[in-house]
Amino acid sequence: MKKFVLILLVGLIGYATQAQAKITFEETTIDYGEIEKGADGVRTFKFTNSGDAPLVIEDIKSTCGCTIPKKPNGPILPGASDSIEVKYDTNRLGPIRRAISVYSNADEPIVTLNIRGNVKG
Repeated sequence: MKKFVLILLVGLIGYATQAQAKITFEETTIDYGEIEKGADGVRTFKFTNSGDAPLVIEDIKSTCGCTIPKKPNGPILPGASDSIEVKYDTNRLGPIRRAISVYSNADEPIVTLNIRGNVKG
């Protein structure tokens, strides 16, 4: 009986350690194209947790203060979808080339998202 319980316990621990969140983005680059100064700079990166464990977005960082990402609240369950909103300051003229790093508990713990385009005056 002890051997059976030990085998069952090892099996459950093995299964629990195999469960993994997986973040799958619809797209990892958003192209603003040519946009006017002061235009709406909000865009959305949609994703799904295609893993078998809850996904937790721990942090999101951008390469400059002109790009403000907004992370989802709480864990995203397996099979569920959510989004990351990014706002670019379109009062800055010129090319847009920014990266946003998403830190999570997924099998790929850091994913880089990109925005590009050009703000014209």
